[in-house]
Amino acid sequence: MELTKKYINELTYKIIGACIEVHKIVGPGLYENVYHQCLEREFDLLGLNYKNELEIPLMYKERNIDCKVKCDFLIENVIVLEIKSVDGIHSIHKAQTMNYMNLLKVPKSILVNFNVYNLYHEGTETFVNKNFERLV
Repeated sequence: MELTKKYINELTYKIIGACIEVHKIVGPGLYENVYHQCLEREFDLLGLNYKNELEIPLMYKERNIDCKVKCDFLIENVIVLEIKSVDGIHSIHKAQTMNYMNLLKVPKSILVNFNVYNLYHEGTETFVNKNFERLV
């Protein structure tokens, strides 16, 4: 499989579709852990490879920092999925998601807030970095 923008975008569509399916069945207003477990099941059913609660290595001036930074999901080793169940997405949530993407050196990340009524229109944001821009 060649890593292309088309592949990343198709995978994004599958991931957001899985989030919409979970949201459609369980609805808004639950704890993040509930959505996390439901997404694990959904990704298994879709045959997606993922790592959950992945500890992200952090280097600072050639030293590994033991800080236990974890992303919710790394899917197919190319997309970070960060999930929330909060009143509103704030700039710190966006920064967190983009930092995870950059630290893992993957081309795309998705931030999903399950505590909304319409997940597609209100609850998802995607981010890309220079790794994505370099793809064909």
